[in-house]
Amino acid sequence: MSTDMHGQADMSDGIFKDNCITQVAATICALLGAGSLSEAGDASSLSEAGDASSLSEAEGADKASSALKASAARPLSSVLTAASSAFSGARCDRVFMYNPDAIAWWLYQKYKAYFAPLETGCVEAVRPLSKDSGADKADAAFKAGGAPLMLEMCSVVPPKTPVCFASMYSGLTPEEHGIRKYEKPVLTVPTIFDALPAAGKKVAIVSTAGDSISLIFLNRPVDYFIYKTKQECNEKALELILEDRYDVIVLYNGDYDYWMHRVTPTGFMARRALRENISTYCTLRDAIAENWQQHKTALAFAPDHGCHAKFGIPPGDHGEETARDMNIAHWWSFL
Repeated sequence: MSTDMHGQADMSDGIFKDNCITQVAATICALLGAGSLSEAGDASSLSEAGDASSLSEAEGADKASSALKASAARPLSSVLTAASSAFSGARCDRVFMYNPDAIAWWLYQKYKAYFAPLETGCVEAVRPLSKDSGADKADAAFKAGGAPLMLEMCSVVPPKTPVCFASMYSGLTPEEHGIRKYEKPVLTVPTIFDALPAAGKKVAIVSTAGDSISLIFLNRPVDYFIYKTKQECNEKALELILEDRYDVIVLYNGDYDYWMHRVTPTGFMARRALRENISTYCTLRDAIAENWQQHKTALAFAPDHGCHAKFGIPPGDHGEETARDMNIAHWWSFL
């Protein structure tokens, strides 16, 4: 089975080919005008890239590809185009990444009604954030930025959580960044958590303890908020949004993956976790729409890989180079 430069399998296998999670890192750098990862150790070059607020989309993509690592994947052009349109050519100054675990493309196809809030707004999906600020107001602010952009995305091989998030935030294939199985060493290659601080961006990572995002990106000049439960993580993310001190917030939620592994991908507890992931993201998106109106924000619902059931019985799993495990969707919004 052949793979391309991003670790994607040939399209004949039914695996998406056009967009890969390796492109997310350079996309974030380009959105913020923060250079790329190959020069992450050179703060002066990154700062220079970050000051170029009037760069064209093509120039921004070139700088983002060079500020990660030379071999890092290029940005997602459709995301840069959508952001440029939403903000009339101006740079983003905020990025919020919501990373649920193991939410597959086929789940989106099977349960489209669950995913409707990601595409049409959150008026009916979430409670108001306070009695004085309902979802209607936040949704109006959201819609002012245009409809969300949904992209068919391919994961990397093997589609295991630490492998995938290492690729998503370094722009590199597993062969290049070094994590090629389910293990959680601290990455030694440049990541956005090196490049963005070098460009003067303040970054927060919010994750449950012991999970991949809480471990493989340690020893970077970012702020870590690591908690025992997803509820604590979600509350901290909302708190950080309201405080408005960070240029970039990355929030991990492994609840769907947890239940998928213990029941099946379509078991009751897994489906409940899926809906809760979507509701949580929409609640946070509403908070951003209401509280970051002075900013230009790109935010994404961005899972790492898919999943599958073995003969329809527990437990669910992932890690195979198949469409079920490799194909996912990312939703981008611009507020």
